[in-house]
Amino acid sequence: MKIEFLSKNYAPSEKLKDVITKKVERLDKFFEDDTKVKILLKEANSVQTLELTIHLDNVIMRAEVSSDNMYDNIDLALPKLEKQIIKHRGKLSTKSKKVRIKELDMAYMPPAEKEENHGVVRSKSYVLTPMTVDDAIEELELLGHSFYVFSNKATKNVNVLYRRNDGDYGLIETVQ
Repeated sequence: MKIEFLSKNYAPSEKLKDVITKKVERLDKFFEDDTKVKILLKEANSVQTLELTIHLDNVIMRAEVSSDNMYDNIDLALPKLEKQIIKHRGKLSTKSKKVRIKELDMAYMPPAEKEENHGVVRSKSYVLTPMTVDDAIEELELLGHSFYVFSNKATKNVNVLYRRNDGDYGLIETVQ
């Protein structure tokens, strides 16, 4: 398992990196040796945030925890990630013989100053993977987000799947 540390407004000590590395290596039993884990450490307004991201073939597993102590964050984030891995382990083993990482392109914008005009404060980019609506529902549940953008395997168009307030799902289909 390869671990990559990123930081934003936070300077992690070598001791903290060692502690995080030892604890994250417990997940090694679920993945191949070439699997990469991205760990983002950031601080804003005296709140320290830890993000763990494992990007596998067509699957992103992510845990984010915020508190006033980074050492506590790792103890809170790992159980979340382990739960996701165990929940979707069957799906991972059937869809992918070899588990490996694809690089995530994350561009972090500097914090916006207080102005009346609102703009883009964060941007992400990723490759749209052709999948069915059922696969997109599984991804949405895995990520825990309120929406998921994907390329529909049947229509070849970009679709947006979103969770409705009543618990059902909505689908927005683009027309070209």
